[in-house]
Amino acid sequence: MRTILNIIWVILAGWALFLGYVFAGLLLCIPIVTIPWAIASFRLARYAFWPFGRQVIDKPTAGVGSLLGNIIWVILAGWWLAIGHIISGIALCLTIIGIPMGIADFKMVSISLMPLGKEIVPTRTGAFAR
Repeated sequence: MRTILNIIWVILAGWALFLGYVFAGLLLCIPIVTIPWAIASFRLARYAFWPFGRQVIDKPTAGVGSLLGNIIWVILAGWWLAIGHIISGIALCLTIIGIPMGIADFKMVSISLMPLGKEIVPTRTGAFAR
């Protein structure tokens, strides 16, 4: 089911969001100082391209540095990436088949605003899940 949702996601919204994150990452690579935010943008691009079957968790080692980095991120790229998720989420929710993907898109707004201090991990399912 995840694969089907991911394929539909890529066709309807994933490719555009992926390109947005890659573009932001490339722009953030221009000044040397913002390369850590570019790496976060590329990490989020992979997640925005193929989100189903993965989840976002807080890193236990995240601290004040992540908070300060997220403030800079919001100013540099986060606000317009979040707007992209909101717009595509609304558009996806206009159709019945797009509602699960629209909900996933709305869940990505928070990570698009504050990606530092987060980790993207595979979703655990089955008898051995924690």
